[in-house]
Amino acid sequence: MQSLYKTPAGKEAILELYDQKLEELNVPTTSINIETQYGSTHILQAGDPSKAPLILVHGSNGCAPIALETYALLLDHFNVYAVDVLAQPNKSAETRLSMKDASYGIWMNEIIDSLQLTEVSLAGFSFGGLVILKTLEHDESKIKEVFLSAPAYIVNGNPFKSLFKVFRPMKKYMKTQDKAYVENFLGEVFTHRDTFAIEFLSQIFLHFNMDFTPVPVIKKKNAQQITTPITLFAADQDIMFPGKKMLKRAEKIFPSLRKAVLLENSKHVQNSEQNRVIQEEILASSLDAL
Repeated sequence: MQSLYKTPAGKEAILELYDQKLEELNVPTTSINIETQYGSTHILQAGDPSKAPLILVHGSNGCAPIALETYALLLDHFNVYAVDVLAQPNKSAETRLSMKDASYGIWMNEIIDSLQLTEVSLAGFSFGGLVILKTLEHDESKIKEVFLSAPAYIVNGNPFKSLFKVFRPMKKYMKTQDKAYVENFLGEVFTHRDTFAIEFLSQIFLHFNMDFTPVPVIKKKNAQQITTPITLFAADQDIMFPGKKMLKRAEKIFPSLRKAVLLENSKHVQNSEQNRVIQEEILASSLDAL
């Protein structure tokens, strides 16, 4: 299988930034590697092993340390497993799964089974939301509840707007290596400027073969079969997965929608204050369940 990294040096540069972010977090973690039918999956375990299990699923072009940073307030309250999603710039296998079939759901349920988890909660951002919903579609029997932040797989934004505001500056940077284009990209997608994201994405855009496959949306009949409680956070300024459009469809198709929140003044990637709101809701939900 051909590597998703364009060069060995490019892979090394990306993984150095992965390790840098993990070191900056100053969080005790244990690395776990699980063999699945789709390849080896790397997971960072953190938090309190005596607490309830929580799986974190990062978005496209992300990695487990970013997920740990996003949900850092939860580490004292859960036994956390931050998963490196397959075929992303991280330490898991480079096997690219189809978004159109059950592969992602099968893969995540293999991880849950390998970790011997039951009554596990899942929290994910963007593409991580697609992975979580695919997991529920495939087998939700071991899942307690899920929390989705600006998730893929419910609605899509205007493709022409995304083309000019997101993909065009990305392509311009890949051609010129002028970081002003990365700044333009982040300005459209991130609520607040993120210094690490600039460095990490700059390396990814240059050295990693990203997946530009159109993101599908969940079928109504499949959504209506999900019984696991869903808490949904949509972003009102999200050009990729528009928040108001998302909430409108989610309320129609998910009978198990526990709560839906529209994050105001939020672009696709939330800032620290908005992520605090999300984490506080996760904590409140877990306390309600006791």
